[in-house]
Amino acid sequence: MLKRLFRHSKGEGNDCSRLCCTKIENFTVKAGKLTIFENVNIHVHCGQLTAVIGPNGAGKSTLLKAILGEVSHTGTLKYTDAKGKRTGKPIIGYVPQYLNFDVSAPITVLDLFSACQSWRPIWLLPSNLRSEVENSLRRVKAAELIDRRLGALSGGELQRVLLALALNPMPDILLLDEPVSGVDQNGLEIFYNILEDLQNNEDMAIILISHDLNMVARHADQVVLMNKGVVCNGTPEAVFSDHRTRKIFGMLTDGGTHRGGTGFVWVEHRKKPHGQSCGCPECVSKEVE
Repeated sequence: MLKRLFRHSKGEGNDCSRLCCTKIENFTVKAGKLTIFENVNIHVHCGQLTAVIGPNGAGKSTLLKAILGEVSHTGTLKYTDAKGKRTGKPIIGYVPQYLNFDVSAPITVLDLFSACQSWRPIWLLPSNLRSEVENSLRRVKAAELIDRRLGALSGGELQRVLLALALNPMPDILLLDEPVSGVDQNGLEIFYNILEDLQNNEDMAIILISHDLNMVARHADQVVLMNKGVVCNGTPEAVFSDHRTRKIFGMLTDGGTHRGGTGFVWVEHRKKPHGQSCGCPECVSKEVE
């Protein structure tokens, strides 16, 4: 169960020649006569962070569950390589908003990794497992937590542990469902710095749900505003300057002196080696236009 939670799909390889784009086309989710969201179309690229924002009840978390196949939906999900050809199923990593567990249980971080990485009893696991877990935790600046009880971790520490699990093996697509909700400012900065490192050094697509608009403005390559469908999407500058964003978020996007009075600061991210886009035919044609 735990293994399935953090690694939903398996695939081979992890470079842009195998998986370049994820295309969410005409996604619709209904619960009886209630429409959660409809006609969602999002084009996500490897090496980029796509942030999904919107009010409570907009359908953001349900969108991730639909991508994972956890809820029924209509529409298609396409994975293509840099030449625009279809690929097989990618490796998908997933970090939930929170993890339900007994905080008084004597379960360590190492125990959690052991349970996720093998169906065998912990005492039958290979002797090098500890070093492998330390390497995974080191990637998220949490190697010192390996022997800590899960119940003794802070919110930020636990989310970094869950992120380390989601990165083992390194996924093609990383889904993050409000991973730093309730985390203090220091933990917030550490988490987003880790994401920026992944953006710059790994060929994966990151889809992040977040209510922290300032962090989204600083770190996202693409922002999608949802409210039971896609209201608008584009660069942080374009979305945060859009009147529809201001209408939904009100005073959160009004005032300030940065970039057209939105109150947010966004930065240019390091370009991928093959240019501003992912290199797929659809993006190349847009650049030519």
